Amino acid sequence: MNKLMAAAFLTAAACHPANAQQNMENVLNPRQQNMAAIACLEAKGDLENLSKAIHAGLDEGLEVNEIKEALSQLYAYTGFPRSLNGLGTLRQVLAERREKGVEDREGKDADSLPADYDALKNGTAVQTRLTGAAFDYTFAPATDYYLKAHLFGDIFARNNLTFADRELVTVSALSGLRGVEPQLKAHIHGAKNMGMTDAEIHSIPAALRQKVGEAEAYRAEKAIAEVYGEELSGGEPIEPVFPRGEPNAAYAKYFIGNSYLATLATGEGRLPVANVTFEPRCRNNWHIHHGGGQILVCVAGRGWYQEWGKPARKLRPGDVVDIPAEVKHWHGAAADSWFQHIAIGVPAEGASAEWLEAVTDEEYDGLQG
Repeated sequence: MNKLMAAAFLTAAACHPANAQQNMENVLNPRQQNMAAIACLEAKGDLENLSKAIHAGLDEGLEVNEIKEALSQLYAYTGFPRSLNGLGTLRQVLAERREKGVEDREGKDADSLPADYDALKNGTAVQTRLTGAAFDYTFAPATDYYLKAHLFGDIFARNNLTFADRELVTVSALSGLRGVEPQLKAHIHGAKNMGMTDAEIHSIPAALRQKVGEAEAYRAEKAIAEVYGEELSGGEPIEPVFPRGEPNAAYAKYFIGNSYLATLATGEGRLPVANVTFEPRCRNNWHIHHGGGQILVCVAGRGWYQEWGKPARKLRPGDVVDIPAEVKHWHGAAADSWFQHIAIGVPAEGASAEWLEAVTDEEYDGLQG
């Protein structure tokens, strides 16, 4: 690697967060794990992988009506478009399997309700059990009625899934969505109140990590830790568009934390480009680019950039940092998030990087925001 390319690529990247919950035994049985995966993928709208998860679930003994019931229930949590797409995917999978001569177990449908069934009364009782206390949403009375009479009165009365099954489905689905943390935490409480054991609840992230992805597992993990008052090590993972690459071993001594580097353009066109990923808290030392500067394009996660003598700047996807030559600076990840940026070296004859002192924990922990 020539000096120009080396100067461009001197920044680096990530490792998996080592959470205590990852090391817990997964006590969910295959049926529960497959239900969790199907619910989460439905919520994401990932129909390709949902199809694969449905195939896997049926192969491992899930019944058609169990999957159909879970996908139908989810319209109340993920919306009709996601629910109908999920049901359509199930229908397509079943047709494919029939063509191949596979006979899947239909399973039981829900029993009919008595003629005098009071959906509002029974739904109110179910909701009270789930939330742990009476809940009256007087701000929006119509919504309060729909929740009590329809969701908890009509849907939860269908007895081909248990209450614990339904909360497993809901928690797993909400883990597939961004920005619904209050609802996710409420349903973790609900899962416990509706019969899931603590060990089963703590096993949901492991099932999602194995069958769906890191980001979904982390959302579940974080919410569970907050509900149970537990510490969560590691930080928010990223969903990368660019490859993570190989460990940046050659420059590891200039970083606090681990880093990886993926070369995107080698510089044959005079513009070397690399993708750099940082684990939570990982940062490079103070350094200076001599001759040519560097441009950072933030693509995932959250991080920091700081020039000597100036306040640190928070970085998010879409932010661009234009680093002039001869300016002392550092950059790295936020304490609770992975971080990725594209590093573009500004061409200059004899360009080089001068590595200086580390960014101390005291300096790093003093960052605001």
